[in-house]
Amino acid sequence: MPVKALILQIEGKVQGVYYRQSTREKAISLHLKGWVRNCDDGSVLIHAEGEVSELSELVQWCQTGPRNARVSRVIENEAVWEGHSEFRIIR
Repeated sequence: MPVKALILQIEGKVQGVYYRQSTREKAISLHLKGWVRNCDDGSVLIHAEGEVSELSELVQWCQTGPRNARVSRVIENEAVWEGHSEFRIIR
């Protein structure tokens, strides 16, 4: 199975709406590793590692996110593999 790492920046109303915890739950359900954190500019940053098909499913989920989120844009870039052992909220 091909594996890779992605950095996703989620813009819109994504802080204060349970986005990080929901992302963690979704990533764990997809067997992805990495982290999610809030950024000072109001966006959410995600580093996810795993199989390409599961990463694609996470990217698709991020377009909407949890119920109260209003996502305006998802910026997706390949990232360097960091070798995480779990998916964590780091800030």
